[in-house]
Amino acid sequence: MVSSTWLIGKVTARRRGAGFPLETSWIQPSSPTSIADTRSTSISSPVQSAQVLQEVGHKIQSYPFNYQGAAILSGQEEGAYGWVTVNYLLENFIKYGFVGRWLSPGRQTVGALDFGGASTQITFVTKDEVEDARDRMKLRLYGHDYSLYTHSFLCYGRDQVLKRLLAHLVTAQGHTGTVAHPCFPAGYSVTMKLGTLFDSPCTVAQTPSYSYNPQATLSVKGTGDYDHCLGNITEIFSFHSCPFSQCSFDKVFQPNVSGSFMAFSAFFYIHQFLQTTTGIPVTTPAQLEEAAHSICNMSINEMLVLAPDQEPRLQDFCAASVFTKVLFTRGYGFDEISFPHISFQKKAGDASVGWALGYMLSLSSLLPGESVGLRKALKPGAWAALLFLFVLLPATALMYVSLQACRRKKKGSSDTAS
Repeated sequence: MVSSTWLIGKVTARRRGAGFPLETSWIQPSSPTSIADTRSTSISSPVQSAQVLQEVGHKIQSYPFNYQGAAILSGQEEGAYGWVTVNYLLENFIKYGFVGRWLSPGRQTVGALDFGGASTQITFVTKDEVEDARDRMKLRLYGHDYSLYTHSFLCYGRDQVLKRLLAHLVTAQGHTGTVAHPCFPAGYSVTMKLGTLFDSPCTVAQTPSYSYNPQATLSVKGTGDYDHCLGNITEIFSFHSCPFSQCSFDKVFQPNVSGSFMAFSAFFYIHQFLQTTTGIPVTTPAQLEEAAHSICNMSINEMLVLAPDQEPRLQDFCAASVFTKVLFTRGYGFDEISFPHISFQKKAGDASVGWALGYMLSLSSLLPGESVGLRKALKPGAWAALLFLFVLLPATALMYVSLQACRRKKKGSSDTAS
């Protein structure tokens, strides 16, 4: 068995005797549930990644499936499948009407903003030219063509951003045994092995080139300073150059955001925490900055009083909030007009939002390329019988009430005459 701490691929297989593909996820103990982690491994250790996928094949073939192979989804595919999931659950593609027909609701689709452990994705329909073909995807669903812009930023997921931020602070402060962390709340401190910081493909390039001892102890102490936190997180991004007409960051092309968006995964929990802890609605960029500023300037004791149920994660909310602010406003370009059109949600309808449902819907052909034809829930004769009953029952009830009233009236007249 190959030893790995990464998520083990996403597998497409066909059940014996069935006509539709199924997805199976096989995860080893203690592995983070992020497909981007798998992509990170494929970049940093391609041999290990190949061995992992081989082990997936051996494992899946022990089950009653016609195994068709395992593959690692690209970031663009993950973003696009998340977009499909969101709009499918919101019934923006098609919905089943009361009259027994599949109907096109005529709604605009919403963009998808995903924030996982190792990567973050943005996907939305655009009429603008997508100058980088790698970020362009065209889909035909239910007779409609959709031109998508989609990009996945590897190493910009929540867990990896926190690691990259700390690695940046260690480098900036001279690789001493103690680091002042402006995004950690005042009064909070933690001790760790230096090797746990530089064991990620997202931070390995920042590993000290001299006198590096992975077993050395690193002491991190929070200072709770919003301005310094903002400055350090901004340095994680690169806004300096763009080979296209316009970019988000890191030389990545992005057209102007348009329409409504749904932000899910970690974005939802960050937004919810800011609202419940500060009482600020967080519906504009100014409110997001105000809420992040308030959180970052709290001590750990103040945060414990306001959110005791979040104790294991309290130290990370300042950095995550500031990162969200920089990503949304300076990176993606949301402003006072477009930001209010972002809906932070955990679920769409009654289902959790993520890439997996969109992936399965696409593979199982539940999203056909052409429009769905007329589908009757009942035969015409049955519908006619139901309509007849709906008319007959009220009419019968009305006649009964009228008859009873007439009888009471006649009885009253008889009693008066006698």
